[in-house]
Amino acid sequence: MPATPTSRRVRVRRAPQRAVYEREQIDAILDEAIVCHVGFVDDGQPYVIPMLHARVADVVYLHGSTASRMVRTLATGAPCSVTATLLDGIVLARSAFHHSANYRSVTVLGSATLVRDEDERMSALRAFTQQLVPGRWEHVRPPSRQEMKGTQVLALALDEVSAKVRSGPPVDDDEDLALDVWAGELPLALQAGEPRPDPQQDAITLPEHVRAWRATRR
Repeated sequence: MPATPTSRRVRVRRAPQRAVYEREQIDAILDEAIVCHVGFVDDGQPYVIPMLHARVADVVYLHGSTASRMVRTLATGAPCSVTATLLDGIVLARSAFHHSANYRSVTVLGSATLVRDEDERMSALRAFTQQLVPGRWEHVRPPSRQEMKGTQVLALALDEVSAKVRSGPPVDDDEDLALDVWAGELPLALQAGEPRPDPQQDAITLPEHVRAWRATRR
């Protein structure tokens, strides 16, 4: 778990005191985040696509339809970026300039590879399902052969990766500290509401794995 960036490309230059290079913290952010944004260039045009991801050991997996522009582009070995962000709060300062946000974010750079091994592909799809709600995979129908045929899985190694984290109260200028303005933090968190059963099913008891996951997001 290096305390220095693995490459110049992922070294945090703006506010370097917020940089995190330890893999333990990086992995924790990737594992908590549900949505990431994938950046790539196709036919000279830049794109950023929000999508689900899953980390397994030293790899971040992505998946999509075989017809997906992103999948087709990244399968050629084109460079890409993957960014996952957790918004932890809004920071209200005494001056407009120093308003900010508390966050934890990870950026991964590199070239993804197309996963061809069927066992690894299935393991990746299991990881995607588990990333949403741990324990879900064991309660659902696994992907069919036809569904697997229409899905591609990409693997991006965590070789070039860094995180950036901001926490704490506002950082106001000394001359503003005496202003008669409320300053502080508004914490934010992803919360799960009351589960809504599919109306097209008979009454089925809410499974424990869903109940347990919701308890962690209340």
